[in-house]
Amino acid sequence: MAEEAKKPPTESGGDNASGASASERGVAPIKPQYLTTKEQFHQFLEAKREKLQQETEAGDPCGHDLAEPEAKRIRREDGQVEDGQAEDGQAQQVAESPQQPPTQKRARGQNKGRPHMKPTHYDKTRLCPSLIQGSTARCFFGDRCRFLHDVGQYLETKPADLGPRCVLFETFGKCPYGVTCRFAGAHLGPEGQNLVQEELVARWADRQLVRNGLDKALQQQLRKRKVHFERAEHALRWLSQGQLPDPAPAGAVPGATASEGTPGQSDRDAQQAPAGPNAGCPPSMPVQTCGPLTDEDVVRLRPCEKKRLDISGKLYLAPLTTCGNLPFRRICKRFGADVTCGEMAVCTNLLQGQMSEWALLKRHQCEDIFGVQLEGAFPDTMTKCAELLGRTIEVDFVDINVGCPIDLVYKKGGGCALMNRTAKFQQIVRGMSQVLDVPLTVKLRTGVQERVNLAHRLLPELRDWGASLVTLHGRSREQRYTKLADWQYIAQCAKAASPMPLFGNGDILSFDDASRAMKTGVAGVMIARGALLKPWLFTEIKEQRHWDISSSERLDILRDFTSYGLEHWGSDTQGVEKTRRFLLEWLSFLCRYVPVGLLERLPQKVNERPPYYLGRDYLETLMASQQAADWIRISEMLLGPVPPSFVFLPKHKANAYK
Repeated sequence: MAEEAKKPPTESGGDNASGASASERGVAPIKPQYLTTKEQFHQFLEAKREKLQQETEAGDPCGHDLAEPEAKRIRREDGQVEDGQAEDGQAQQVAESPQQPPTQKRARGQNKGRPHMKPTHYDKTRLCPSLIQGSTARCFFGDRCRFLHDVGQYLETKPADLGPRCVLFETFGKCPYGVTCRFAGAHLGPEGQNLVQEELVARWADRQLVRNGLDKALQQQLRKRKVHFERAEHALRWLSQGQLPDPAPAGAVPGATASEGTPGQSDRDAQQAPAGPNAGCPPSMPVQTCGPLTDEDVVRLRPCEKKRLDISGKLYLAPLTTCGNLPFRRICKRFGADVTCGEMAVCTNLLQGQMSEWALLKRHQCEDIFGVQLEGAFPDTMTKCAELLGRTIEVDFVDINVGCPIDLVYKKGGGCALMNRTAKFQQIVRGMSQVLDVPLTVKLRTGVQERVNLAHRLLPELRDWGASLVTLHGRSREQRYTKLADWQYIAQCAKAASPMPLFGNGDILSFDDASRAMKTGVAGVMIARGALLKPWLFTEIKEQRHWDISSSERLDILRDFTSYGLEHWGSDTQGVEKTRRFLLEWLSFLCRYVPVGLLERLPQKVNERPPYYLGRDYLETLMASQQAADWIRISEMLLGPVPPSFVFLPKHKANAYK
């Protein structure tokens, strides 16, 4: 059994209904004394839950219990399904829905039928923004305003506070959400006024925590299509003729005036200018700038003078859709991530000025090496978007997504599809490299089909086209996550790409995995799922150790995430529920982690799923649960009770697990 346990599994394992031995493929090798069955696992959690509930009710006659909110108890007593339990497994669905057939064909494909409720729907009555700060300014819409203007009426229907401490008030000295804050009791005066700690406010006055926001004036110009892209059009003209782009002259800053919305130098200055009386001025007005004038401000860098991206040997956090948000990146930076990248942003949405897409580009001050990832299928939109971002946001590099496998992107010609569209791919890389003053990187897979590798052919060409660095995920689109990453092929590609640096990506969940990866000749490693399962992986790699982290330490990490989330998304009902939803998405990955002290052999592999086991304490067992209802319970420990109509199904589980 020991010899078999040492063999790396070739396929990912599924969930087990009973305690599995360490010799099973795809199952984490847990010590026998901790193994249990599915029934015993849930019986233990339920018994412990009821005991804690009784102790809480005995100590609190009012029944204030965050672990078991009143709304959910009422729903269960009425015979309704408890939140999140519908997606646990087939057997439970059969028991709760007798009309459903006992066996179902495993559904595959995109999770389009996932239940989803926007955080804006949790507020039945929303206070007008003109009243939130206690401002005397009149509402611009007057009688036509659809928001509530009676503060007293709003407070009557507002849900109870979630806690006595407001993160925003304690950190920055002022909560911008006023009476709408779900922790408003911490900063409201006796007459309902919003309190301010002047000393803290003054300390943060000159500091810009988050950059790369979308200016309202620029958004309007993008929507009206008044933004001109002369550098991009210049490069595209040459590319359409089959010639290499000729360097644009030094005076080729877009010829349209700033009032027409050209993303010229004034936009960059507007982003860098401190908040003040001129902060909201349109681009046509003079903007106060900081620092001396440099040659780079006047003369555009030539390709040979382009800023270099030297991140060899550094730990690179992959751009993770949904979970790779700004609060999560802050967690990873705290544990030692060197390079971070924003979530994949669609270039057409950015060019249309969509706020939700521009939010993916935001950068926290702790992210010292930061890039953004763009997805697109056509040279014109990608090149124009690159020029727009190069002049309006602060980034250290721009990455092209040539690895996204989902149908929504692939069928439009983006993501992995670009590997089979070499002519378009070349024009995109050459065009973007021409208009950017920061390095251009590319992230791609081994190929589209499982047994047809394409990356080794593209890498030398990418180097000539203008890419500064390439990251290779050792799987094809067709393969997805059914098998282990092919690091032998990544080693072959590292030689083919030389002298251009190549980062490897795939199946890194311990410092042992990272050490083996570096021996293949790659310049560094990119970490994706490993960071979701245990964000402290960066610390383990740098300190070359296995960290047997306790359940209380893991809960502290989640508590920090919620604090960062409330800072980023807000402390009102919308912000709290948005923070909760992203926390739950992350918990759907965290439950796969097996504590080091419970393993028969080290380390856990990324494709090994844990069998049912009882942890060393109740919290460790709760964190190992695969049920969304238990993830919701963990979120309630940190963010208070969920709204009565709350539902959640993790994004990555799709229809295959319904």
